Amino acid sequence: MTENLPDAAAAAPAAQAGQVLPPLRIGPLTIDTPVVLAPMAGVTNAAFRRLCRESGAGLYVAEMVTSRALVERGEESMRIISHEPDEKPRSVQVYGVDPGTVGAAVRMIASEDRADHIDLNFGCPVPKVTRRGGGAVLPWKRDLFRSIVSAAVDAASPHGVPVTVKMRKGIDDEHLTYLEAGLVAQEVGAAAVALHARTAADYYSGTADWESIARLKEAVTDIPVLGNGDIWSAEDALAMVAQTGCDGVVVGRGCQGRPWLFADLAAAFAGSDVRVRPGLGEVATVVRRHAELMIEHFGEEQKAMREMRKHMAWYFKGYVVGGEQRAALGLVSTLAELDDRLAALDLDQPYPGEAAEGQRGRAGSPKRPILPEGWLDSRDLSEDFRRALHEAELSISGG
Repeated sequence: MTENLPDAAAAAPAAQAGQVLPPLRIGPLTIDTPVVLAPMAGVTNAAFRRLCRESGAGLYVAEMVTSRALVERGEESMRIISHEPDEKPRSVQVYGVDPGTVGAAVRMIASEDRADHIDLNFGCPVPKVTRRGGGAVLPWKRDLFRSIVSAAVDAASPHGVPVTVKMRKGIDDEHLTYLEAGLVAQEVGAAAVALHARTAADYYSGTADWESIARLKEAVTDIPVLGNGDIWSAEDALAMVAQTGCDGVVVGRGCQGRPWLFADLAAAFAGSDVRVRPGLGEVATVVRRHAELMIEHFGEEQKAMREMRKHMAWYFKGYVVGGEQRAALGLVSTLAELDDRLAALDLDQPYPGEAAEGQRGRAGSPKRPILPEGWLDSRDLSEDFRRALHEAELSISGG
């Protein structure tokens, strides 16, 4: 269980004198450790968020959900934005391309007290989103971007719920939007902006351009600026803050298979050098607890175990686990089966060091973004595009 791991967060109270950053303030919320869990489809559900919360401190955002699905109160979407009773603050991320629909979704969440914080997704680079003008390519249409952020802020403000913006640098290096978008978000009342320091074309490849975070921080001065991209360790987070001056960090792929990274981050930002270095037995215990929480979350053992499969390679990265054993762990279908396969491992293995660290999750290569035809012809949104985007709301599901 995670509580058996060394508690790096426990070092924080004794280390205030060496505190790296003050608490992160997002509207009325105060986040003691300025760290945000990036929403990741199929990963940051309530089960994984609990593991992260038990390890450290920060703001833990649920999986992205589409505004249209929320307005229609789709069963899966309502499950995604559900939170455990002890989960505070409750954070959700909304995606949409139509201001009216986004506003309606945010109003529903805020007025029904379903979240304490709402993030808007302008960072997704996947083709099913960008081909309809959404995600990372949407800020190119500046009036549309302004309208969506304004609609969300206006819908949430009466209920005291802060709205933040997560974005990328732009479509590609020739079509950058992040500085303008950051200033617009600040102007219309967003409580913070977060920049994944890649373009849509970069996808998850190469090295994040942290200097762009520094430039955004210089431009946006009235609200917090958060940095995202290539934080694989607490040391990376400290380096990003030192290089960019950002007010906090957003962690995505770096915590896959390592929810204890949040303990390292809490310690690092408190000025402590304590770090979690689990042996294989401790990792297996966390995997078992993750599976239990997934079953509790989904209410169906087989579905939960299917969802667990993707996590196996991440958890066991760097440990000596044979190819057949890895393949078997990636095909588990019951908790009993998982227990058998974990028991077959050499659980006395110590932490393997560098082999267990570094990049994990998808990387791939740069990709030419798939855009609506004529999207780059103008920064303004034509009526034809406006109608097409409204229709796109009906056909995009969360992901």
